[in-house]
Amino acid sequence: MKEKRNRRIILASTSPRRQELIASLRIPFDIVPSEANEDTPAEWSPDRIVESLALRKADAVHRKLNTDQGGGIIVGSDTVVVLEDLVLGKPVDHDDAVRMLTMLQGRAHRVFTGVACIDLASGAIKVSHRETKVSMKRLSPDAVEAYVRSGEPMDKAGAYAIQGLGATLIEGIEGDYFNVVGLPLSLLSDMLSEMGMDVLTES
Repeated sequence: MKEKRNRRIILASTSPRRQELIASLRIPFDIVPSEANEDTPAEWSPDRIVESLALRKADAVHRKLNTDQGGGIIVGSDTVVVLEDLVLGKPVDHDDAVRMLTMLQGRAHRVFTGVACIDLASGAIKVSHRETKVSMKRLSPDAVEAYVRSGEPMDKAGAYAIQGLGATLIEGIEGDYFNVVGLPLSLLSDMLSEMGMDVLTES
């Protein structure tokens, strides 16, 4: 047990939201930016996109680190918003955020988040994803503009943050709330447990 308690999570992300969620698990963690390329072929399905990018991020950090640094599990994650068959990532500018929100308002969409775990010592890999349905309120053009001017949408998939001011835009969800924030903790805890790191006993 003592050896397991010395293990840590290595988060392959600089996202403040994912850092807050990881911190809630009460397991020691480090942050190592992946700096991985996030381009994917246009024909890839949403689940393939998020699982592939999550693994790409985790693998980029794995290659940076030395395996003799001790026990740890690298966690990579990626999120996209899908409206019908259209995949929405982060908006590139103000107008792009307005475009995304105008499409999403008054409709239901799906949020996919992929999670990849790599055991630093053994090299074992686990990859999975979760999907959540989100319904957005009808919004006037003025409301869309006001939200985009807040600055909150600019680094968020689908141009909104459900845990922030964007919560006022949401009518309801079906599925894992934390999946929409950017890291499904229930799924992650299951994956960590399968790799010998039980969240409840490690914390």
